[in-house]
Amino acid sequence: LVLLCDISRSMERYARMLLHFAHAITDRHRRVEAFVFSTTLTRITRQLRMGRPDQALAAVSRVVPDWSGGTRIGAAIKEFHQLWGRRVMNGGPVVLLISDGWDCGDPDELGAQVARLQRSCHRLVWLSPLMGTAEYAPLTRGHQAALPFVDDFLPARTLTNLAELALHLNALA
Repeated sequence: LVLLCDISRSMERYARMLLHFAHAITDRHRRVEAFVFSTTLTRITRQLRMGRPDQALAAVSRVVPDWSGGTRIGAAIKEFHQLWGRRVMNGGPVVLLISDGWDCGDPDELGAQVARLQRSCHRLVWLSPLMGTAEYAPLTRGHQAALPFVDDFLPARTLTNLAELALHLNALA
């Protein structure tokens, strides 16, 4: 399992809950790699393996240089491919891309990088904390470019959504 979690300004209200979720997954399963991004990518697997969730999140906050910054999803995924792809994509893992889709980068780059990510994994799951809100539709340029290459587009707004995600992931195994 590979987690790529957006911690940009627009995701700030959801980031803590999603990082607790990432900590729980990393704590239970050894074959998990976790990354966060805003304008750059940071690997946080080691920090999430710390004992208590509050310790782990404090360690994550110390190593992330661009918390609550802008969002460049395509550039972050490209950086992931360049620095970590060969190492963590072996065996075709399930990839969870967690983002609201608000992106200030190039939508063509985002589409190309998400397509590349999808080709190198077993299943690409995009989790959005905006799904389930009134009148939400994935109409951003980033979503329009990326969603054709996403296998599952699921909500990540509530604890119930995350529990349902766990059932979904278990069904994929």
